[in-house]
Amino acid sequence: MTKKRTNDPWMPADEYGRRLPKFSVNLVVADVARAVVFYRDVLGAKAVYADVDFAAMDIAGLEFMLHADHTYDQHPWHARLLTARQRGLGAELRVFGVNPDEVEARAKQHGARLLAPCTDKPHGWREVIVEDPDGYAWAVGVPTKKE
Repeated sequence: MTKKRTNDPWMPADEYGRRLPKFSVNLVVADVARAVVFYRDVLGAKAVYADVDFAAMDIAGLEFMLHADHTYDQHPWHARLLTARQRGLGAELRVFGVNPDEVEARAKQHGARLLAPCTDKPHGWREVIVEDPDGYAWAVGVPTKKE
């Protein structure tokens, strides 16, 4: 695993790994700093920690990770990752409890790709779907009022 960070991380990797929930999301991204800006400015996420290799993020209580491409240089699918035309196709990351109208407005303000505008869905959510700079689709929403 190639690391470009020159200082010590916020905590040892094994300590962080042991405290993760039973299910977590890790997105491999071309540029961690660019991804952090998207998640902060568009989705309203908080960067708990970020450096050139890795970021620990939180959106509405959901912790997720970002790893830079270069940190996966020993992974079996690294070569395919570097030649992939689009990442995340076929997976939709969903977060309940994030105001979709605010996310849509911020997406437009920051030039983020809007895959689907705010809509009240039959499954009881008002949601919006935005795409991050690496092609990962995020559907965020809140409950609709019961009629």
